[in-house]
Amino acid sequence: VGTQQSQPQPQTDEPLPERLRQPFPHPLPTPPVVTYGMFHRYWIKELAPHDRDARFFRLLKQPTKDHVTRDDFFPYIKELLDDHPGLEFLSNHAEFQDKYAVTVITRIFYSVNLCHSGRITARQIRKSDLLSVFHQVDEEEDINKVTKYFSYEHFYVLYCRFWELDNDRDYRITRDDLLKYGDHCLSHMIVDRIFDAAPRPFEGNDKVELDDQGNVIRKVSREYLSYEDFIFFMLSEEDKANEVSVRYWFQCVDVDGDDKLNNMEMRSFYAVQLHRMQCMGHEVVPFEDMLCQMMDMIKPASTEYLVVEDFLRPHCSQVSGTLFDALFNVNKYVHFEQRDPFSERQKREDDFETDWDRFACFDYNRLAMEEEQREEEALEVEWQNPDDDDDEYNSMGMSGSSEAPF
Repeated sequence: VGTQQSQPQPQTDEPLPERLRQPFPHPLPTPPVVTYGMFHRYWIKELAPHDRDARFFRLLKQPTKDHVTRDDFFPYIKELLDDHPGLEFLSNHAEFQDKYAVTVITRIFYSVNLCHSGRITARQIRKSDLLSVFHQVDEEEDINKVTKYFSYEHFYVLYCRFWELDNDRDYRITRDDLLKYGDHCLSHMIVDRIFDAAPRPFEGNDKVELDDQGNVIRKVSREYLSYEDFIFFMLSEEDKANEVSVRYWFQCVDVDGDDKLNNMEMRSFYAVQLHRMQCMGHEVVPFEDMLCQMMDMIKPASTEYLVVEDFLRPHCSQVSGTLFDALFNVNKYVHFEQRDPFSERQKREDDFETDWDRFACFDYNRLAMEEEQREEEALEVEWQNPDDDDDEYNSMGMSGSSEAPF
């Protein structure tokens, strides 16, 4: 097709990524052969009149829809898994190809679909960096250099953390499971709010309670987090310096849902923190002192309450998460109180673009070291006990199950 001289030319000098120049991006009941005439008609009708962002959007969505759903991304992620040299090692592991695809797509919805409707619009595509990242992953052979959405190392960190909490392997995280996250760093109060109020990428397991007139009274508490829900949680927890995570946590701590975070709400969360700090033997910071410090950092428009816009102003980009840590993450808050100025300066001067990139890099290295240690222990056990049966080997957590991410 590309050799035909009469083919209509794009209206921009920058072509779409190679993997998006597929003749039929959707699993439609079309013949197995696409002729030049078929492609020419498709080009004239669907692509030629539009700019690059609109073409990208029209390639992704179903022909009769005005939005993109998560299923629309799967054909493209499959092409990436089949062709990208950085993912070639996954070619014989179909179960992890599926999990990688789900992770990439959920991360896209986390950053692009800010209203969490599960439907990406043309306007959201245009406002996002999605097309440029598709270009980047199309050209970059090292998949881990594409830290937006596609990094395998980032997928590995997300899935391993989920795996560590999902002890019964039902791919559901319960409240008790989530309480174990990060060495039990989260309070039970915020965990309850995560389940009850936190945004979720694809609202398929929600139920609502209605009154006699059919009006929504309240959402019934959701009993588990799916893997996609957990991705939203973890991205928000490990990087509180972006708009998506700020809105995520603000919705959790805004208990009465009035879009204002008042002193009573903050005091109720912080009371749990005070008790935990006392039990752990840490120096206790009174609520009034903590609040005064946070107000000096955030400088809200009102002294009576905080609104989400207070956190999103430029001078708050690096301190917005500190208040949330003070309210419900005891480990991070204690670390903030005992922070080393030299380490903080190193953090500001490193090469990581986001807190998530920094966390994912360090956590991947931790997981890699633990994996090496497991392999060494397995070899030592095999050398010392060559005739032991598989039960003893499995009891040590080294069964080598195809489902394990290690």
